[in-house]
Amino acid sequence: MRIWPLAALFTTMIGVAAAWAVPMTNDPKGFHDIPWGTALSSRQDLETVRSSPHIVEYLSNEGPSFLAGAEITSILYVSLDEQFACVVIRYVGDQAHKQVLRHLEGRFGRLDRIPGQMARGLTQQYNWRGTDTEINLTYQASTERGYIFIDSRTLAPRFNDNITDSAE
Repeated sequence: MRIWPLAALFTTMIGVAAAWAVPMTNDPKGFHDIPWGTALSSRQDLETVRSSPHIVEYLSNEGPSFLAGAEITSILYVSLDEQFACVVIRYVGDQAHKQVLRHLEGRFGRLDRIPGQMARGLTQQYNWRGTDTEINLTYQASTERGYIFIDSRTLAPRFNDNITDSAE
């Protein structure tokens, strides 16, 4: 199966986030108590949804997900060469967005509203950067869809190594 759309979006997010990220407090060094670099293939609570030779995507098999009290559409766990490298969280709705944003600011640091971090508009972008973790939140106001990328700062750049110029 092809993972091109996710890989291309993820690569774009890495480049944008590096320029205007707020320093992160309380770096989680992973997600939901799963440290970066962990092999996800042995976890009983995750099931494989897509795979390629280097990238494997997993979803939780434990039912609906919540973050900061907001219902989440999906939480995708991404492994690169058998190492947990990234989480992609999707949600819908302005109320969910406000809850998620408050939660992230409370846990990882207040936003400075510097250039690159738009608080209003059709597309809003927020970024936190820690020693081991980077969080990028994009919210599209016109469709009320939010996307959060939480990734390992050491492993995520290696996604570029697995993107080729031609289709498989």
